[in-house]
Amino acid sequence: MTTYQQTHNWDLVERMLHEVQNGAGQPFVPRRCAEELAEALQQAGKPVANLDSLKAQADDYEATLLKGGFIAPRPEDEGGNGENFVLTPRGAQLLSMIDSTFPGEEHPREVLDRHGQAALTPEVFDGLAPRATLV
Repeated sequence: MTTYQQTHNWDLVERMLHEVQNGAGQPFVPRRCAEELAEALQQAGKPVANLDSLKAQADDYEATLLKGGFIAPRPEDEGGNGENFVLTPRGAQLLSMIDSTFPGEEHPREVLDRHGQAALTPEVFDGLAPRATLV
């Protein structure tokens, strides 16, 4: 089994994308996603890194996901309130690739991680996505 260096906190990104997906009419609060992830990790007996650092990481991911076109402001007719988002087709593809509820999710995460921080830039992601979803 090949080991790889994880460059993104995919569990946090996944949690945030699910929150966006289900967030009509509610403000999107990335820091709450970080708190929920920390709580879930603690309940599973896994170590939790510095919570403040995790919250800051969530804020950074919000900006990255918005800038990269993975999320977009939610239209008012879809429950938008100026403080929430919708998944774009690119965001839905990312979520399907990293979703931990589907078996085999590690492979797409590994493919994305091989490209480091650039994996969440539109140019790199759009080129990787078809290869990452191949099993």
